[in-house]
Amino acid sequence: MAEHPDPDNVVLSSHERLALRSIEAELSCDRRLARVMRRRPGSRLWLPLSAALLACSSLFLVVMGIRTADPVVVWCFAGLWPFTVLQAFRLLCRPSGGGDRVTSWL
Repeated sequence: MAEHPDPDNVVLSSHERLALRSIEAELSCDRRLARVMRRRPGSRLWLPLSAALLACSSLFLVVMGIRTADPVVVWCFAGLWPFTVLQAFRLLCRPSGGGDRVTSWL
């Protein structure tokens, strides 16, 4: 049997290669692990950032709506507020580490 070196110059026996292939096949069937492995490193930053920006925008619009009583500003706040609440809910319900998600959109 020919032993083929891998990129790290480690030679595995045929039995070890077979065991490694079976482990990799089992891991590739795990959807949750595949989703976690596909996630980019900076993707966890976007949810808190978007929630903070939406909260600041909503706060600004509600203050300006109270001060000016302009219907356009009040309607802008009314349109932005549900997105702010949704992002805050997603941020609060997000698992901190290894927990399962409640639904797919969280």
